[in-house]
Amino acid sequence: MAEFVKLNPDALEELRTMNPRLISYNVEMTEVTGGTFWKAYTDAQIEGTEPVPPPDFSKGMGAMHQWYDPIDTTNPKLIKLAKELGSCWVRVSGTWATRTYYDFEGTGMPEGYNNHLRKEQWVNLCNFVKAVGGKLKISVANCDGLHSHDEPWNPSQAEKIFALSKELGCPIEAVEFVNEPNMLKNTGFPKDYTAADFRRDQDIFHKWVRENYPECLIVGPSDTDPGAMAVDAWGKPHPWAEGMSADTAGIAAALAYCSTADLMDGCTEKLDVFSYHYYNGVSERMAAMMPSAFTPAEGAMSEEYLGAAGHTARCFASYRDRYCPGGEMWVTESGDAGAGGHTWASTYLEVPRTLNEIGDFSTKTNGVIFHNTLASSDYGWLKHGSFDPRPSYFAVLLWKRLMGDTVYATGEPLREGAHVYAHNRKDGKPGKAYLVINSSWTEPTTVELPAEAEVYALTGSGKMRSRTMLLNGKELVLGTDNELPALDGVTVPAGKLEVAPGGCTFILL
Repeated sequence: MAEFVKLNPDALEELRTMNPRLISYNVEMTEVTGGTFWKAYTDAQIEGTEPVPPPDFSKGMGAMHQWYDPIDTTNPKLIKLAKELGSCWVRVSGTWATRTYYDFEGTGMPEGYNNHLRKEQWVNLCNFVKAVGGKLKISVANCDGLHSHDEPWNPSQAEKIFALSKELGCPIEAVEFVNEPNMLKNTGFPKDYTAADFRRDQDIFHKWVRENYPECLIVGPSDTDPGAMAVDAWGKPHPWAEGMSADTAGIAAALAYCSTADLMDGCTEKLDVFSYHYYNGVSERMAAMMPSAFTPAEGAMSEEYLGAAGHTARCFASYRDRYCPGGEMWVTESGDAGAGGHTWASTYLEVPRTLNEIGDFSTKTNGVIFHNTLASSDYGWLKHGSFDPRPSYFAVLLWKRLMGDTVYATGEPLREGAHVYAHNRKDGKPGKAYLVINSSWTEPTTVELPAEAEVYALTGSGKMRSRTMLLNGKELVLGTDNELPALDGVTVPAGKLEVAPGGCTFILL
């Protein structure tokens, strides 16, 4: 059924003011050093005409990964496109970071580490962060090369990377101890590491940071905790919850999963910011192992799928209130699906989910969402190697240019065909900025405009799985010398405006 939305800016109720770096991103440590990351999909898989075979897990995680050389963080095109996004947090972390040795003296990598960070690579990364006006956030090494599980963590490696970053004029301004610590057997920890070991070491690390770098924000625990997502803070279960519990039981045992409570109860050093990781289930790569957590392309605009971001925020809010009362929540790793993104992650079909996540999260809590990643794998905003922008890049760029930091309750319930969000105008002019997402595959949504408006209508180039996106009917591609296309709105008189099926339309009133 077609939906009707009547915009009434004067009736909006203010909810909160968001962190100005709400939209941020990851440059994973594996991208800085070179390393394994999620395999690229074939063109046919992206088109949806070729199935993704289930991985051969007898080969371990390597069945889903491939080797990538380091990304060139000195590349002018990369710097230009990242700078257009404005000041963001740049998070350098990931599982790869937990076993990375900081070889800033050029002496080589000792035993007990898997990954090798050279000084030039870190210098280039810090220069990139400064060039784009970013703020640096990392996690640190915590593996067999540093200590055994029955020995306390020590700061010999952390001091090297904190000191060099500060020397380079790019201080580490926020830090998580490690990435996804709830996967005790798969995150790079020392052999036989336990949750108790983690609690001991996290307290040691946080105390060290506060004594030596007191200006640095302490963020944590950076976990996933599938069990936490069963029932949200309002007592509402997600449709995935029951099936996910059954799907993940064997996987959780194999990875020695522990809960957020296991990681945090008894810790004496308090957090400045509570963090968690969130994806809309798993990609085709993991569908055979976790079928209830997988959504096929035809469900990519369903209420269950689009509602996952808000549900997860409500779930983790109770942990935030417990371990970091009054603090922000940061989603320090997010994307359309775990295990490297869906086959459609690089297409327009990912745009409704991307924009809805930002809008829905902002109505629930203050914080930051770190997209995984800026420029690697199929869910990167920029294509690996060429750095060509994907539809989701232009979508978040428009959000940053149009939507201010003040969030309003629209009074419109989220429903098929009408996900409506409202903020102040980023340009500082009087009025409001709306985003209307039409999540229907077939029916247009009618929006009644109370006055003349500036409209930015996003659609796919002829299909939802399009590799490019249209803005008011014009294709968004880079021009000569990688110049951005014009991102102008069109003036529409008061009256009725149609949002196409699957369309995402920004409206300035």
